[in-house]
Amino acid sequence: MKKTWFITGASRGFGRIWAESALKRGDRVTATARKLADVADLSERFGDAVLPLALDVTDSAQVQQVVHRAYAHFGRLDILVNNAGASLFAATEEASDEQIRGLFDANYLGMVRVLRAALPLLRKQGSGHILGVSSGLGITALPLIGFYCATKWAVEALHESLAQEVKAFGLKVTLVEPGAYATDFGKSSQIADVLEPYAEFRKQFLTRLAEVERGDPEATAEAILKLVDAENPPLRLGLGTSILPRARAAYAERLETWEAWEDVSNAAMGEPKESMKAWIEQLVHGTADQA
Repeated sequence: MKKTWFITGASRGFGRIWAESALKRGDRVTATARKLADVADLSERFGDAVLPLALDVTDSAQVQQVVHRAYAHFGRLDILVNNAGASLFAATEEASDEQIRGLFDANYLGMVRVLRAALPLLRKQGSGHILGVSSGLGITALPLIGFYCATKWAVEALHESLAQEVKAFGLKVTLVEPGAYATDFGKSSQIADVLEPYAEFRKQFLTRLAEVERGDPEATAEAILKLVDAENPPLRLGLGTSILPRARAAYAERLETWEAWEDVSNAAMGEPKESMKAWIEQLVHGTADQA
């Protein structure tokens, strides 16, 4: 059965690769990018199977308009791929408020805007699979991209909650976490001016980053197609050979620290207090004081 996709950030990288893979196997795709010219060529290759549209996920009105236009055009929506994003290369002290807000606006609020536009349609339809794309780099909280990692963690929490919220409506949710791949994502990063105290640190980090083994982004297409065809897709899917080893190392270190401080943590519990049961029951029945 043909599937109908809606993909943000389809101008290049993973978004473009997955859009083309879906179209090559006969699916239908709404391919969006900030500039229509960056996705318009898909029509020449795939004809009516693709609907190229301009979409800036930081524009709430445009998001609503484009999602509904795509749904009306194809008559349904099976796969929603929230892939558009931005990156900021900066140490904590180097980034400006404007740069940080812009990053969260694109990477987190942009996803939320697309979800708010699509969810009423998916709920009414009673089916659909939501894919949120989040870089796997955040699992080790690498420096100099700390703000990107912060948005990654917010995106993770968003999709973990979303999966529970929409399960009853027949909707599936997967957080796709690519490791290091040879895309040009980093080349489009905003780069904050370096502060002298961090100059050597940045140099060392970039040297290490240059040595990271990067996967072939084209190789991810088969995995994504298997994911969207799965009857019971996972909540999380890591792409590449680096994700699982890094996750094991990161959580082993965290467990070691938590266990070392277990006595301090337990003592901080204090004496048990009355629960919030009454207030929660009021929330259930809509009678809690919201003042």
